[in-house]
This record gives sequence, C-alpha cells and structure tokens, in this order.
Amino acid sequence: MNQLLKGSLFGLLSISIGASTLQAQTVEQFYRGKSITLFVPSGAGGVNDLSARLVARYLPRFLPGSPRIVVENVPGAGGLTLANRLFNTLPRDGSVLSVLERGTPQSAIAGDIAVKFDPLSLTWLGSLSSYATDAYLLVVNKGFPATSILELQGRGSRKVRLGASGPGATNRTMPLIGKAVFDLNLEVILGYSGAPAIALAQLRDEVDGQITSLSFLRSNQAENWASGKFRALMAFGRKSRHPDLPTVPTSQEMAANQNVRELINFAELPFYMALPIVAPPGLPEDRARALIDGFALMIGDPAFLAAGNELKLDMSPIGGAAVKKLISEAAATAPETINRYNEIIRSGN
Repeated sequence: MNQLLKGSLFGLLSISIGASTLQAQTVEQFYRGKSITLFVPSGAGGVNDLSARLVARYLPRFLPGSPRIVVENVPGAGGLTLANRLFNTLPRDGSVLSVLERGTPQSAIAGDIAVKFDPLSLTWLGSLSSYATDAYLLVVNKGFPATSILELQGRGSRKVRLGASGPGATNRTMPLIGKAVFDLNLEVILGYSGAPAIALAQLRDEVDGQITSLSFLRSNQAENWASGKFRALMAFGRKSRHPDLPTVPTSQEMAANQNVRELINFAELPFYMALPIVAPPGLPEDRARALIDGFALMIGDPAFLAAGNELKLDMSPIGGAAVKKLISEAAATAPETINRYNEIIRSGN
C-alpha cells in the first residue's frame, strides 16, 4: 500500500474517531472547564447589562459542567447586527448566548430589510421580565416645563427632545409611535449607546428626556429618580396604570379607537418579553435542552429572584415556550396594522 493511500486511510480513520468521540460527548463533558460568552447588544450599566451579569452569575449553577459565563457588550444597530450574527455566523455548539433587544424579534415580523434571521428558529431560553411590575415611561428632566402629557400634544405644544439608540431599539420605536398616534410634539435624537448614556445627556441638558423602563430608573438612576430630576408623563407596556404612578396615564387609555389600540398592542408586545435570553438555532438537542431547562431552574430559584429584586429589576420571568408564544402572537397581527406600524417606524422624525 503506497504512502499516499496509507495517509488518506489514516486521515479518514482519525476523522471518524474524532466525530465518534464528539458525538459521544455528554453535555457535562462539553461544558466542564469551558466558558460561555453572553453577548449584550448595549453598553454597560443598562438594564440589559445588569440582567446579563445576573444570569452570568447564577445560570452556571444550573448547567451540567458548571461552565463560566463571560459577558461581552457589543452595542450598535439596536441589536439587529448581533441577532443576525447569532443566526448566521456565531457557533451553534452551546458556547454562545445573547440578550436581545426586546424589539428585535418584532423587527423581523415587521419585515425590516436589515433582519437576516428567523426569530422562531432561535433557541429561546426565556425572559427575566414579562413586565408585570414594570412600565416603559416617557420621562423628562426636572426643568422641562411640561407637567402633563397633554401639554406635548399638537403642533403648538412644547417640543421634547428624546434621546434614543438605533433601529430596533424600543427607545426609538415608542417615541415614533407616540408622535404618530397621540400627536406628541417630539424629536428623536439617535446615537446613544443605551439608557445610561441618555440619562447622562439628560443631566447635561443635551436632550429633554427619554423613554425608558421604571426598573432602569430605580436601579441605574435611583438618586436622580427619587430626587425628581427625572419625572414621568406617560407609560407604555401597561394594561393599567402602575400602582406606584397613579397619575401617569397609559398608552392604552389614551388610545382613541380600536385601530389605535391594535397598533399599540402590536407595538407593546416586546415589553412582555422584556429581557430575553437566546441562543443560536440548530444547537445539539441535548445542549439546547440543558440550556432551556437550566434557565427554567434558575428563574425558579429564590436566591436568583432575590438578587434580581436587589438590583430593582422587574423579576417576573417566563420560559422559552412563553416567549415563542408572544412572538407567534405578534406574527398573527393583521397585515394592515403591521403596515401602519412600518410606516410610522420608517418615518423617522
């Protein structure tokens, strides 16, 4: 047998043995001594970042092999770039997880041309928040003259400059919805890495406010929120007024008719999966199941819930199946409502 043939047979045998060994590897063997990278599509210090670091601290306790989880912040493009990478180029072996901007799956349903992923094909672990005790608030600086959302309605009203991130981010989407359906006189100023950066811009009077979560204000901006430097004028993501903000009206109660309510329902669906954790599609079945089951065990752990409450996050977690149900519901929205939503989002300012 010539040397070339011997080498070829040896190579094939090595590949066969290697594949067999890989195939026989248990989930625990795969994760033992390894690291999982958990990407965050926004800057450090925001609610997404706090949530990711909480998951990185607790999830390894519920995974076979107890792998270390390393958080990596990759702000930009409102999370769409990261979601595209997750679906198309990042490893599908269970070594990568991601927080997604909650509006990212909705962008896919709405037909955003920048989307290169199928949200229902991703491996959904779940969400830390279903917004049960949270609210997405339009807040303004203490010195801003309007004290009621009604003062922002109509062309002759005061204009409010709201800081925002980028495409797909709800801090851009909801101001545009508010402008279109409630006739709010506002301007969206893009380019900020996340809510903490916008809060700093507020304190410098670069912008008049932003739309952000109550949980973020209580955790990242606790002193400014408690002292009244930021105050709320209206709330999205609520079916009724928040008990701690009884004078702040909701988008639902401001909706003038059924068409507006349907549009608001579609726009607000992401809030009910507010802090989603996801893995790429096509993972080995046993690793996908270990991640999903581990997440389910983690969100039922009293110590984990207590730690999240200490961070003042909205700890109302749901599992992966519940997140996929919300995405399916969004996908079933009437085409004319989605078309109207797209018209608003594409209108910019």
